[in-house]
Amino acid sequence: MSSAFVKEGETGQLKEVAPNLGALLFFLRVENAGTVIREEKVYFSDKHGREIYEMSDGLTYALADDQHWYIILD
Repeated sequence: MSSAFVKEGETGQLKEVAPNLGALLFFLRVENAGTVIREEKVYFSDKHGREIYEMSDGLTYALADDQHWYIILD
């Protein structure tokens, strides 16, 4: 079997993704079986005190102070 195939559980975790939009988009594409995920809306949230990224996968992401991505649940 080719080592080019990614085994389940080898794609990493969201918190391990580099703190830039390109890395987030690549991670989301891998996690969604190759489906292209797009940035829908980016804005500054006073509530969260940071830039918020609404994506076409229906989730909203932000970078924490420690430069790790996380999903906003509210």
